Amino acid sequence: MVLMALDHVRDFFSDTVFKFDPTDLTQTTPALFFTRWVTHFCAPVFVFLAGTGAYLSASRGKTKGELSRFLITRGVFLILLDPIVIRHSWFWDFNWRFTFGQVIWAIGWSMVVLAGLIHLPRWFGAAFGVAMIAGHNLLDGIKPEQLGAWGMLWQVLHVQGFTEPLAGFQFLVIYPLIPWIGVMAAGYAFGGMLHDDSAKRRRRMFVLGLGLTAAFIVLRAVNGYGDARPWSQQKDGVFTFLSFLNCEKYPPSLDFLLMTLGPAITALGLLERPLGVVGRRLVVFGRVPMFYYLIHVPFVHLLAVPPALARYGSGVWNISPVNPPADYGYSLPVVYVVWAGVVVTLYFPCRWYAGVKQRRRDWWLSYL
Repeated sequence: MVLMALDHVRDFFSDTVFKFDPTDLTQTTPALFFTRWVTHFCAPVFVFLAGTGAYLSASRGKTKGELSRFLITRGVFLILLDPIVIRHSWFWDFNWRFTFGQVIWAIGWSMVVLAGLIHLPRWFGAAFGVAMIAGHNLLDGIKPEQLGAWGMLWQVLHVQGFTEPLAGFQFLVIYPLIPWIGVMAAGYAFGGMLHDDSAKRRRRMFVLGLGLTAAFIVLRAVNGYGDARPWSQQKDGVFTFLSFLNCEKYPPSLDFLLMTLGPAITALGLLERPLGVVGRRLVVFGRVPMFYYLIHVPFVHLLAVPPALARYGSGVWNISPVNPPADYGYSLPVVYVVWAGVVVTLYFPCRWYAGVKQRRRDWWLSYL
């Protein structure tokens, strides 16, 4: 949750936004590259652990029928929330002719599919998830324009880009659904590992995480199957290493998911210990993830407006990552200072809302 805010602060404050991609090795710097790269862990971990959370809900007494109903209703809520509500946090306008589907949208659809998968044997869900993660790059050569009337569906499933579901209405698929659905299914199957005693659980997570990370290193080194963007020798060793790490996220390649989920699962095993002072503060964000998500983008957007108005006048009251003035933005140290301020400030409303959820059991609280 904290790393996600770094990425979105960069979107609103960096002097490189909309000028070049921070992973473009012909223009980036190592500091800018890693500022973007470290946030790659967010979406895979969100989706994977959403599946794990669903499994834990069932293990705590919720029937599969109850869990299915919740996954469907929560999923539909998220599917609508992203293009209808979250979109306006970014643009502050009511132009309904353009919207998009990001990670919340993809999580929603993944929940709807998982609502059916949970009624099948857990091994089947695991096999389904692994097959989708490992095999979807075989489909990279299929383009929407090759499929005629089915092209729009394929765009939603596997190709980032614009679709036009209705005349004059554009929908930008930022997070194609494959293989995110498989990531959530794999996370659900992973939940069974958490029933082990602490020592065995930590050992198994550590071994699994290291195994996935090693698989990434080997597969990426071979430079064959697993990612549409092969790495290559660059101007020096540092940039060659950056090329090695520069995997495709939209949709996430096999290499990308091994690179992120492997270290994340290893970290789960290493971090299962009593929380210190910092840990007790950080876990507050994890207790109210949707609330945090919904307030952090408009808050970051709001912070960007006053300096933009002071610098450029009233024409930039709706400053956003897609319409900045040519000389807009601030250096990377400023981005980090703003990020720290955002995290510290949002801790207090998140702590308040976490207390509300702890004291009350209203049904709607499970959606936020």
